[in-house]
Amino acid sequence: MAYYKDFREHLKALETQGKLTRIKRQVNKDTQLHPLVRLQFRGLPEDERTAFLFENVIDSNGRKYDIPVAVAALAGSSQIYAIGMMCQPEEVSAKLTQAELHPVAPRIVNRGPVQEEVHLGDKLLEHGGLGEFPIPVTTPGYDAATYMTAPYWISKDPDSSVPNLGMYRAMVKSPTRTGVMFMSQTQGSAIHWRKCKERGIPLEAAIVVGGPPSLGYVAVSKLPIGLNEFNVAGGIAGEALEMVKCKTVDLEVPAHAEIVIEGELTTQELEPEAPFGEALGFVGSTEIMPYFTVKCITHRRKPIWVATVSQYPPSESSKIRQFANEGTVYKHLKYDLKMDYVVAVTCFDALGSSRMLIIKVKKTEPAKVWQTLEATARRFALAKIIMAVDEDVNVRDLESVNLALCMRTQPHRDFRIVKVPASSGMDFSVSDPAKATHTDEAALEASLVLIDATMKWPFPPLSLPQKEFMDEALRIWQEEGLPQLKLREPWWGVDLGFWDEEKEELAKAVTEGQHYKAGELYAQRRRPA
Repeated sequence: MAYYKDFREHLKALETQGKLTRIKRQVNKDTQLHPLVRLQFRGLPEDERTAFLFENVIDSNGRKYDIPVAVAALAGSSQIYAIGMMCQPEEVSAKLTQAELHPVAPRIVNRGPVQEEVHLGDKLLEHGGLGEFPIPVTTPGYDAATYMTAPYWISKDPDSSVPNLGMYRAMVKSPTRTGVMFMSQTQGSAIHWRKCKERGIPLEAAIVVGGPPSLGYVAVSKLPIGLNEFNVAGGIAGEALEMVKCKTVDLEVPAHAEIVIEGELTTQELEPEAPFGEALGFVGSTEIMPYFTVKCITHRRKPIWVATVSQYPPSESSKIRQFANEGTVYKHLKYDLKMDYVVAVTCFDALGSSRMLIIKVKKTEPAKVWQTLEATARRFALAKIIMAVDEDVNVRDLESVNLALCMRTQPHRDFRIVKVPASSGMDFSVSDPAKATHTDEAALEASLVLIDATMKWPFPPLSLPQKEFMDEALRIWQEEGLPQLKLREPWWGVDLGFWDEEKEELAKAVTEGQHYKAGELYAQRRRPA
């Protein structure tokens, strides 16, 4: 079977294999759409998750769109990703490697479906510019605007003319203006932008929405700078990707994409970008970034808008067992030692040998957190990891605990290693079992790590839609008769203290249909680049 020529063939394959859910009822893109999809990531095991296609989309102003929205169709699960790669999940890494080892250069064609409709010059706004498309609010209640979450940015190195393909989110600031979040200055387009800035010229760019799934998989890959990603996309497909020349910029774009937005990234001015619910688990802070001015929009006659799921990390629940005596630990801390700020204790069990103990605490002084950790170590030295976390962390969900560990600690400050006598001859990490005997246990040295994974200062909100939007999504989910959910906390956004009235107002405005309020405000705050 030949590789998918376009995004539509990929959707058909997903549906054939039971991995596409069609929503035919009317759904508000500003308040309901993403929350509905998010429910499956918080309440279904990975093998039950599907892509979604919303066929009847409106916004908070009551406007109806004749353009459907596809979400989670690229990597909503490992099975969906593998369908996009045309292989089994366990073969994905090998296929990506082979694509890089055996690239196939693209082929330039004279025309393609992506240019069936062209809006430029005095007709750029004839269908509303970017407002023509049902771009959804990803994190209702926190995002300051609508965002393109699956945009494939194309730019060329001004020195070598080698194109770069990257997926960088784009805040929609007006019908003809977006932001861009490079995330890292080592990203290909960020390097191109700096080179153009040195020359005093803007960076020509194009945003591609939709297309063969290989584009998305390559766009997020950390391939060597200077490597033509379109060649690697061809390697995945095993055939040349068809490209057409843009109408207003010196770039080539996939001929079978859904939508292409042509324009320039200014190198003369910067302006604020964000807030946005990020995949790391928190709402991203406002940063100063370049902005993109739209010169031309081309698309299929009946395009599909494509979005991805960001926000609080999705994961499949780990098969864990509770530590049998977690109640004993809780009693010791809460009542014997009078530590009234201790809220809960959970022990994760591995093969019957409990080694990881999590303590949930109310906000208190760091010194008291360390007293709690040290007291636990003295009383329960069997554990290897003893960690304190905040009240918002679900201590029965290992993914939630891991997020706190990764995002709320600095090892040089928040980790302490405590040496203790070995407590079990069955712990083969202490010594070589071929050399040690049970009589050696008292003489052997073991250790455990104490971790203060509490927030040391206010954080941005958890990057999930606010509760009112998730509750509404849950109602729709149930009315649609979709699979029964086993929701894991948190499944709505929580304010963790680093939030202000302006962000709240902007987030409220965009859910009410004022899509460009943030863009208008940010335009007033420009400064020289």
